[in-house]
Amino acid sequence: MNQADILELLRSGIWTAILASAPVLGIGLVVGLAISLLQALTQVQEATLSFVPKIVLMLVGVVLSLPFMFGLLSTFMEQVVARIGGP
Repeated sequence: MNQADILELLRSGIWTAILASAPVLGIGLVVGLAISLLQALTQVQEATLSFVPKIVLMLVGVVLSLPFMFGLLSTFMEQVVARIGGP
C-alpha cells in the first residue's frame, strides 16, 4: 500500500463519516432552528424546551436511518478489506 492508496482510503473514510452522520445532523439542525424560532416568537426561554425535543427526534432519526448508515459503513468496510487483502 503506497501513499496514494492511504490518502484515498482516508478521503473515502472521511466522506463515509460525513454521509453517515448527515441525516441525524440535518434533523438536529431543522429541529433546533424550529425550536429557536418558536422560542423567539413566544419569548419563552426555557433550556429544556430546546434540548429534549432535539434529543428525542435525533434518536428517532438514528433509528430510522440505521439501514442507510449500515449500508454505507459495510460498503466502506468491504472496500478496506479488499484493499488490505489485495496486491
